[in-house]
Amino acid sequence: MLLPRRFLSLASLFVVIVVSTITTTHAANDPSPEKEAELIALLQSEAPPAEKALACKHLAVHGTNKAVPELAKLLTNEQLASWARIPLEVIPGSEADEALRTATESLQGNLLIGTINSIGVRRDSSAVELLSKRLEGPDADVASAAAVALGKIGNSAAVKVLTPLLASAPATVRSAVAEGCVLAAERSLAEGHDVEAVAIYDDIRKAELPKQRILEATRGSILARREKGIPLLIEQFQSPDKELFAIALTTAREFPGRQVDEALATEMAKASPEHAALIISAMADRPQTVVLAAIMKAAGRGSKPIVRIAAISALGRVGNPTCLPSLLESALDSDADVASTAKKSLIELPGESVDQEIVARLAKPEPKVYSLLLDLIGQRRIAALPILTKALENSDRAVRSAALTSLGATVTPDKLSILIKQVLTPKHAEDAPVAQAALKTASIRMPDREACATELATATERTSVPTKIVLLKILGEVSGTKALQTIAAAAKNNDPQLQDVASELLGEWMTIDAAPVLLDLAKTAPAEKFQIRAMRGYIKIARQFAMEEKDRMVICEKAFEACRRPAEQKLVLDVFKRYPHPETLRMSIKAIQLPEVKDDAYQATLVIAQKLGGNAAEVREQLNSVELQKTKLEIVKAEYGAGTSLKDVTEILQKQVGESPLLTLPSENYNDSFGGDPAPGAAKKLKIQYKVDDKAGELSFAENALLIFPTPVPKK
Repeated sequence: MLLPRRFLSLASLFVVIVVSTITTTHAANDPSPEKEAELIALLQSEAPPAEKALACKHLAVHGTNKAVPELAKLLTNEQLASWARIPLEVIPGSEADEALRTATESLQGNLLIGTINSIGVRRDSSAVELLSKRLEGPDADVASAAAVALGKIGNSAAVKVLTPLLASAPATVRSAVAEGCVLAAERSLAEGHDVEAVAIYDDIRKAELPKQRILEATRGSILARREKGIPLLIEQFQSPDKELFAIALTTAREFPGRQVDEALATEMAKASPEHAALIISAMADRPQTVVLAAIMKAAGRGSKPIVRIAAISALGRVGNPTCLPSLLESALDSDADVASTAKKSLIELPGESVDQEIVARLAKPEPKVYSLLLDLIGQRRIAALPILTKALENSDRAVRSAALTSLGATVTPDKLSILIKQVLTPKHAEDAPVAQAALKTASIRMPDREACATELATATERTSVPTKIVLLKILGEVSGTKALQTIAAAAKNNDPQLQDVASELLGEWMTIDAAPVLLDLAKTAPAEKFQIRAMRGYIKIARQFAMEEKDRMVICEKAFEACRRPAEQKLVLDVFKRYPHPETLRMSIKAIQLPEVKDDAYQATLVIAQKLGGNAAEVREQLNSVELQKTKLEIVKAEYGAGTSLKDVTEILQKQVGESPLLTLPSENYNDSFGGDPAPGAAKKLKIQYKVDDKAGELSFAENALLIFPTPVPKK
C-alpha cells in the first residue's frame, strides 16, 4: 500500500512519476536494436550535450545492456549525469545495477546523491552493504539519500540496517532514515507481510523524529494492523494533539471494512462538538458502510448546533428516503443555518427512490411542507407536471409560487403553453412576477429555441403592452432568428414603450446577425434616441464581435456613412484604430474632411498608419493625400535588435527628427540606417520611447516598418 501523495516529499513524488512513466513506456514499446546502435554512436560522438541528453531519453525505451557502458561514462558528467540515469534506472539486467554501484566509488556531492537515488529506484538488493557504509559518512545529504534508497530496496537486510539508526543516527540524517523505514514498511505491507510492517511503523513512532514522520508511521501502523488497528485509531481521535486527530480523520476514510464505522459512530457520540462535527464528515466519506442511524440521531433536535449542522449536511451525501421526514422538519427550523443546510441536503439527497418518495408525499401533502416539497420538484428536476399544475389552483400564494418556479425548471417544450398562459392571464395578480421569471427560466433551457421563440412571438400578438414587454425581454434571452425578427418589428411599432424596450434589447444583442437590423433601425427608427441606440449597437458589433475581416470592413464603412452625430462617428474611428487595415486607413483619411471629427480622424490615421507600418510602401502612398500637421516630436530612447542583442540608435533617430510625425531614415532598410545588423538571422524590433507635444509614449516597430508617431493617449 503506497503512501498518499500528501505524505510523499516532492522529490519522492517526482521519482515515482518519472520512473513509473518511463517504465510503462519501456514495457509498451518494442526496443529497436538499430535505434539503440544509432543512439550509442551518438553518445560516442562529439555531438552537443543537448543531443546526447535526447539520446539518453530515447535509450530509456530502446536501451539494453549494450548501452550501459556508454551511459555509465556519463555519470561523472555534470550536464548529462541525470539524463544518463534515466535509462539506467529502467534497462533490464544486472549490468545497469553494477554500473551504478561502481560509479558510487568515485563520485561525490550531487552526482553521488543522484546515483544513489537511481540505485534505490532499481531496488538493487546487492547495494545494501555499500549504501550502509554511506550512512556513516560525513556528508549528511549523501547519508540521507542512502537511507531513502535502502527504504526503497526494503528487504530484510535493508530494514536491519535502518531501524537501529532511528535512535542513533545524527539529527541531520534521522528524518531520512525514518522516511526509508516508512518506505520499507509500505513495501512489506504491500507484499502481505503485515507483522513486519507493524514492527517497523512502531519503531518509528517510538523514536525522536520530526512530526511528519510520526504521523506517517501512525497512519501506517493503524492500517497495517487492519481490524486490530481500530483501538489505535480511536486513540488518535482522543489525542489532544491536533495533527494526530487530523491523521485519524484521514486514516478513517481509508480504513477497509465495516467495523471501523461502528467505532466512528461510538466515538462521535462521545467527542467534543467540534471533533464530533469533523468525525461526522469522515463518516459521510464512507457511504457504502456508514452507520446512517448515528448520523440521523446527530441531525435531530437536541444535538449541539455545530454537530447537528454537520450531520444534516452529511445526510445529503449518504442519506436515503428514510431521512426525508427529519430533513423536512429541519428545513423548517427557526435556525437559519439549520434550515438552509437541510434544504441543501434535500436537494442533494441521492437516488431516484428519494424522488419517488417526494412525489408520493405530494399526493396528500402536509400544509407546512407543501411549498417545500414543490420547491424540491424543481430543484431535483423531477417530472411531476400534474402535481405542479394542480398546485397552481391552491389558495396559498407560497404554494402557487413554488409550483410556478418548479414549472420553470421542469416543464417540457410541449407544455410551455402552461406557463405562457400564467403570464398572459394570471388568476392572481401577485403571481405575475413569479410566472414571468418561471417562463424566462423555461424558455432559456428549451432545446429548440426557434420553436420556443415562435410560441412566444405568437403570444405577443394577443396581449397588452406591459405583457408584450415581458415577452420581448424573454425573447431577448432566448435569441435566435425568430426572436430577432419579433423584437425588430416591435422596435418599429407605434408604441413608444415597445420602441424603447425593443431598441434597447437590439442594442445589447450578442450575435452578428443583428447587424442589418440595427443598421436599418438606425436609419428608420421614429425617434432620434432609438436611432442613436441602434447605431451604437451596430458599432459595438464591429468593435467586439469575431468575424471575417472583410465583413468587419463592410460594417465599419456602413456605420460611418450612417452616423449622423460626431459622437458616434468618433466611436467608429476608435473601431478603425482597433482593427488597422488599408480600408480603415482609407476611411479615416476620408473622415479628415469632416470638420467636426477632423482632429480625431487625423489621429486615427496616424495610429492606423503606425500599426500598418510593415506595409510601408502602401501606407506611404495613402498618406501622400494627407497634409501632415507640424509636430513637436522628441525621441527619448531607441533600441534596435532582438533578445539581448540590442543596439542603441537614439542619436541616429534624433538626427532625423523634423516637424512631421513621419520620420524618414537614410535608408528604407533599418540595418543600413543603423550601421549593421545587431542580431543576424533573428526577427528584430525597433523600440522607441518618444514624446509628441510633451506627451510620452512608447512604440515597437517591426524591422523596416514605417516610422510614424501618433500623439500618445494617456493611460486610464
